[in-house]
Amino acid sequence: MEKATFAAGCFWKVEDSFRYLKGVLSTAVGYTGGHWPHPCYLDVCARVTGHAEAVQLEYDPRQVSYEELLDVFWNCHDPTQFNRQGPDRGEQYRSVIFCHTQEQFEAASNSKEKLRQSGKYEQEIVTKIQPASEFYLAEEEHQQYLEKKRRKLKQIEA
Repeated sequence: MEKATFAAGCFWKVEDSFRYLKGVLSTAVGYTGGHWPHPCYLDVCARVTGHAEAVQLEYDPRQVSYEELLDVFWNCHDPTQFNRQGPDRGEQYRSVIFCHTQEQFEAASNSKEKLRQSGKYEQEIVTKIQPASEFYLAEEEHQQYLEKKRRKLKQIEA
């Protein structure tokens, strides 16, 4: 099994984009890329931690490649928006690929360059590619948040 970590705006949507892919064994949302040890959601929202909201995946590379995960990453957000996604603003919503290995770094760099050359975006792709750092799990209420919301709505409708 291998790990992959991505930040692309609010971690609820990003996690949901990866959660049901064949070969993704687990997802967790949390905070990474900053300097504040053991942050909580309020710390990150206060913009004092330097952390991004991120999703960390455990995946089976025999079932889903890192390149396929990168394709999902590029398509689940707008990589041209600096420190924001849609209405969410702040450094915690920045676009980052956190690499766990040199192979991931090379694949991410190649993927970003290929996307840049494709002409899909008129604006510059601002996504950063950097080494993975300590990943701090977000609070339980944030884990699989959209899945929990869907289940709750189904219960209300039933």
